[in-house]
Amino acid sequence: MWWTVGPVGELAVMLVHRRYLDRSRYPRGWVGWRPEVPFTGELVTIIGQEERRLSVEDIRMWPSHLALLPDSRFLLVSGRTFRMETENLWRSNAVVFSPSGTPEAQFCVGDDIPALSTDVQGRIWTAYGDEGIYGGHPESGDGLAGWNTKGHAVWAPGGRLPGHPLEGCTAATENEQVWLVWYGAANPSGTYLTRITPATGKVSSYASPVPQPDGFAVRGNRAVFTRRDHNRRTVELIRAERQGAAWATTSRRRLRVPGRVVLRCGQGRDGFLWLRTGNTWLRIEA
Repeated sequence: MWWTVGPVGELAVMLVHRRYLDRSRYPRGWVGWRPEVPFTGELVTIIGQEERRLSVEDIRMWPSHLALLPDSRFLLVSGRTFRMETENLWRSNAVVFSPSGTPEAQFCVGDDIPALSTDVQGRIWTAYGDEGIYGGHPESGDGLAGWNTKGHAVWAPGGRLPGHPLEGCTAATENEQVWLVWYGAANPSGTYLTRITPATGKVSSYASPVPQPDGFAVRGNRAVFTRRDHNRRTVELIRAERQGAAWATTSRRRLRVPGRVVLRCGQGRDGFLWLRTGNTWLRIEA
């Protein structure tokens, strides 16, 4: 149901038995299944040839994202939340689980989250969609945010972006740095690659050579992007190179893939783009 790549390149997949699931007519693909809460999942983590399995019982949320944290902990996040009128608080939509699969903490990381990643220090990075940006949640309203595992916002754009975001596209990490990809309210066809250095708070943004990519990975001055043909077995694979402050496309090709490609198909980790195609994952090097 959900998947992620961890900071050391481990692939983690949350399996849910079909008896817990209902199928909606839209959207298509694996993202169209929804669990009936509470449900039990099985977290499968693959590192090289090693496979680890962990049963996670009594999950009481509708997750949109899975992410790994240091010390074998992990995170489930629902993409949506809402304000509780009686207390004027936002309902929790993130749960941190211990290595044994027990909930440790829960909190809110904003509303309408199309893209999420974690870094090597365990910080959580989010890019928001238009319903969150214009929905009244303070951190979501800035378009991008960074969080710790206690639910405190630890980074905000602070006016350092080239425009105001309208929608997050995807995310990637590169060593200690985090990249969030988004497009703006003033020009939806104009997409930006924002690089954040958490240790210093430095922010750099570049115009993307690819509008609204589904996947992105970067290593030094080279990057790889993908754009899906929705619910089909093909993607466009684009390579680019940075020269000074500008990224330029160096190659494009149509790639036939093993399975249908739908939403939330790409994650970038340290120079590798992981692309989910049905129930097969491809690893493409930048």
